[in-house]
Amino acid sequence: MGPTTNSFKRSKHFGSLISWLLFAALGTATAQTTSSAPLENPRDRIVFAHSLPKSAGKNLKVTLVEVRYGPGESSPSHSHPCPVIGYVLEGSLRTKVKGQPENIYNESFYESPNGVHEVSANASQTEPAKFIAYFVCDRDVPLSVASASKEGEQP
Repeated sequence: MGPTTNSFKRSKHFGSLISWLLFAALGTATAQTTSSAPLENPRDRIVFAHSLPKSAGKNLKVTLVEVRYGPGESSPSHSHPCPVIGYVLEGSLRTKVKGQPENIYNESFYESPNGVHEVSANASQTEPAKFIAYFVCDRDVPLSVASASKEGEQP
C-alpha cells in the first residue's frame, strides 16, 4: 500500500474520529479506554477512546491544530494545559513525556494536561510527518507553554 492510499484511508476515518471527539467533548458521552458497543456502519472503526479529566464544563472549547514536521524536525520542550488527542495523518511522530518512556505514534494518541514534552519530533529523517492535535479546554489558556530550558537548549 503506497503513502497516498494510506493517507486517504487515514483521512477517510478522520471524519469519524472528529465526530466522536466532539460528542465526547460536549459531555454527552463518557469515553472509555475500550468499547464493546458495535458501530452502526461496518466500514467505520473506533480509532481511539480515552476518558477525559474532570473539567468545569461551562466553557468547553475545542481547537484543532494541524502540526507539520519536515524530515528530522522537532519542537522545543513544551506542555499543554489542556488534554490533547492526536491523530497522525502522515508519517510517524516520536514523543517523550517527562517520566514516561519514548513512544512512536502512527495513528492516534492521548496527552494528559501539563505533561512536559521532552521530545516531540518527526520519527523519520527522510519523510515529512503531519498530525491533528485536538485540544479540549474548559478555560481560555495558551494551547502550548514553553518549558524551562535545559542548559544549552534553545527555548
